[in-house]
Amino acid sequence: RSRNMDEKEKFDATTYKNQFNAQKYDRISLMVAKGDKERIADHAAKSGESLNGFINRAIREAMERDSAKE
Repeated sequence: RSRNMDEKEKFDATTYKNQFNAQKYDRISLMVAKGDKERIADHAAKSGESLNGFINRAIREAMERDSAKE
């Protein structure tokens, strides 16, 4: 296999992933105080979660709690 073919296949896979993500997910930009990102990521890792997974779970749980109060 040539190097150019490997690079093209990698690019195509990346393009596919980007297109899939754009179709299936919305992106939210989140800003936290300096140092908090690392603390949150460490906490998520201790729970066996990714940073993204932890944030999504925290949001879902907060929304469920808030809905239960209504």
